Amino acid sequence: MLIYDFMINAFLAAGIVALVAGTVGYFLVMRGQTFAGHALSHVGFAGATGAVLVGVPPIWGLVAFTLLAGMGMGALGQRLVGRDVAVGIVLTLALGLGLLFLHFYTAYATQVTALLFGNVLGVDRATLWTLLALGAVALVALGVIARPLLFATLQPELAEAKGVSLRLVSLAFLAIVALTVAECVQIVGVLLVFTLMVGPAAVAGRLTTRLFAGVALSAGLAVGEAWGGIALAYWTDWPASFWITALSGALFLVSLTR
Repeated sequence: MLIYDFMINAFLAAGIVALVAGTVGYFLVMRGQTFAGHALSHVGFAGATGAVLVGVPPIWGLVAFTLLAGMGMGALGQRLVGRDVAVGIVLTLALGLGLLFLHFYTAYATQVTALLFGNVLGVDRATLWTLLALGAVALVALGVIARPLLFATLQPELAEAKGVSLRLVSLAFLAIVALTVAECVQIVGVLLVFTLMVGPAAVAGRLTTRLFAGVALSAGLAVGEAWGGIALAYWTDWPASFWITALSGALFLVSLTR
């Protein structure tokens, strides 16, 4: 299957995105902000459809909308915690806004499935370089804030007493999450972002309590699920997003038996 250029692009793109998603997702799960991450994907759907409406590539609409929404959520700081109803309303409103944009640009309606469920086999070289750049920015930024982020996550009161700005840390982290979500949409789509960002991290959290081991395991599982899903899609002619999701769910169920 690697004799085809589109398959090589798919494996490279999935590897880049899964590595970033698994790493960032581990901290997302640790901080209990998985629902906020899911809401960002729906905001990204509105951004992508809006970008197409004005003649801009969808990925830049994804990045712009998710980044703005992530920074907005981050600015709320601790006030975001427990606001599932508010986040859920934002999530549904964003999805509705995306549908409105599609209404005004019906020529794009046939491609909406790719946004909702991903199309890793359609990644070209230009998109591949974009994903690589976004992934590098996300990982470098995460490395810069890793220590205060961990401190603010595990002992927020003590961190604040020591001078760590919880709001600034939250803003920076959710901006990183936003970039990661924008990448994940290219692979598994808006509706399945949880697959790469939450599934591997949840399994890793059940298998180890050590930070670095957990991050490495989460990233490794995400890459394995992404590559395994693409390979199974090639052999069965079933959607890659389905297989990636199925592998993620299966691994989580297995981890429950531990």
